[in-house]
Amino acid sequence: MGGGRYGDRGERSELADRVVRVNRVAKVVKGGRKFSFSALIVVGDMNGRVGAGIGKAREVTEAIRKGMEVAKRNMITVPMVGTTIPHAVEFKLGAARIMLKPAAPGTGVISGGAMRAVIETAGIKDILTKSHGTNNPINTVRATLAALQQLNERPKRSRYKIWRARSTKKHQRGN
Repeated sequence: MGGGRYGDRGERSELADRVVRVNRVAKVVKGGRKFSFSALIVVGDMNGRVGAGIGKAREVTEAIRKGMEVAKRNMITVPMVGTTIPHAVEFKLGAARIMLKPAAPGTGVISGGAMRAVIETAGIKDILTKSHGTNNPINTVRATLAALQQLNERPKRSRYKIWRARSTKKHQRGN
């Protein structure tokens, strides 16, 4: 594959990739139909980094290769607590509504289809997920990546919890 942008550090061979969907597209021209392919690819290092990309070409293998290049350029880092995520997230992107919840060790990945590919290549072992609104894999993958980007190391506390913690400290000082 050559040196490329990262040199020969062996970084590319450590990445796991999953082909989520290959779609055949027909363009009708004067001589008949011209077929091309689009491939949705998810790439991750199984240790908290994951990315997705779409490649389009006249051949399936070329579309997959292009999709992998795009996915490697668009990788994000997912914060993890052990084998799960730090807190629950609900996210809406277009028609896709995604819900991700941390799970106890040993639960496994409770997820379907396109979301499962993103979760597994990110290296998350225990998680509960649900997808509503669309079954389009492209939108589901985009929404899942956006939801994973929303994760923080520590969950945000509500204003009430912050107020409650501060007010109990004041009362304890007064006694």
